[in-house]
Formats: sequence, structure tokens, C-alpha cells
Amino acid sequence: MRTGEMKSWVIAAIALAASTGTSLAQDAAAGEAVFKRLCSPCHDIGADAKVKLGPPLNAIDGRQSGSFEGFNYSQANKNSGITWNQETFTKYIHAPMQEMPGTRMAFVGIKNDKDIADLWAYLAQFGADGAKK
Repeated sequence: MRTGEMKSWVIAAIALAASTGTSLAQDAAAGEAVFKRLCSPCHDIGADAKVKLGPPLNAIDGRQSGSFEGFNYSQANKNSGITWNQETFTKYIHAPMQEMPGTRMAFVGIKNDKDIADLWAYLAQFGADGAKK
């Protein structure tokens, strides 16, 4: 293969990887699997969501941290000033106990950025009533 051909293949491969990465940036179906595996032992979501060890995660996008009615949050959580969105969630879920010292959420965090993006895509689709938007 000549140098010019090799460059063309490399550029094509990079373009394909970049376009695939963008299209796979958030996959709600994959996020549901992440939720079931890592979050559902403590959190619930959907129309019949109930308080478990943690609060339900319905309508988390745009919700003030520590504000789900009926859940007993730590002072750290209530006073964090966080409004949940993709950016704040991503930062927090990497290492909850380090990001919010004093939280009762004893969870080591999620290190895989793809899993976090997928999880956010899944969570963000639920409204306050638990129905998907």
C-alpha cells in the first residue's frame, strides 16, 4: 500500500470512528442495562417508582439535589446546590463520596464514560409522573 493510500485509509477510519462515537454517545437502551445492574438495588424509576435505599430518579434532569419529597437526604446532599443535568450528573457519578463529602450514597462510582452517558440518556427520559417523555 502506498503512503497516499494509507493516509486515505487512516483518515477514513478516523472519520468513521468519530461518526460512530457521536451516534453511540448516548444509548438509552444500554443505559437501562447500566441502571438495572448498578442503580436499581438502591433506586427506582418509572410510573411505579418508590423510595428504596435512595430516592426515585424520575424527573432528575433539572431537579435540585436533595429535593425528592419524602426522602431523608443527608445535609450534604440537601445543601449541595446541585441542579442535576448531564454535566453535574457525570461529574458526581464518577465518584459520589468524593464529589459530595458527607453524602449517604455509599457507592464507589462509575468510571466508564460511555456507561455514564448511556445511563443519563435513560434517566433523562422520565418525567415526574414516571412516564417517558
